[in-house]
Amino acid sequence: MHDTVEIPLFPLHTVLFPDGVLSLKLFEARYLDMAARCMRTKTPFGVCLIQEGGEVGNPAVPFETGTVARIADWDMSQPGLLFITCRGGERFRIVSRDIHSDRLQTAHVEVAVEPPVAAVPADLHGLLPLLRAIVADAGDEMFPPPHRFDDASWVGYRLAEILPIPVKARQRLLELNDSISRLEIIHAYLQQHQLIDGSV
Repeated sequence: MHDTVEIPLFPLHTVLFPDGVLSLKLFEARYLDMAARCMRTKTPFGVCLIQEGGEVGNPAVPFETGTVARIADWDMSQPGLLFITCRGGERFRIVSRDIHSDRLQTAHVEVAVEPPVAAVPADLHGLLPLLRAIVADAGDEMFPPPHRFDDASWVGYRLAEILPIPVKARQRLLELNDSISRLEIIHAYLQQHQLIDGSV
């Protein structure tokens, strides 16, 4: 049996990937308090895609697989508003959830063990020029270094977070444990939409 850890949850209408960057504007008391605690204790929270419900108001039902988020930067230049920038950490699976009196959710989660680093297979190298161009254009704020173009997981996560696909398709890509399968699906999608050359 895997060990579980307890973390606060932040269900959103977005998917955070490992090593990804997420900027959030917090104004609800439950999330302002959560962020303050995380910054004070230097602990993370969990970002999950919402399965049912909304980001504001009653607690939403999240998908089981999410990503640990660590606060990298914050700004409170406007009263009652906290702007935070988070970095994605490990993926996790929710084992159990609790809803507290302030409507904040916490969860016991199993942290996923990522597969060993694998190179991008030669027949999928057509993905790399597109990603290199996007990373160069967007800059280090959106894609903080190191840029691991030789790591199939890193390449797959970066492409998955920027593809023009429905958010539930993004969630499915997050849930995949095989980094090469993730790349193959993305490669097929980009070929189908003529966003990369079909030749090897």
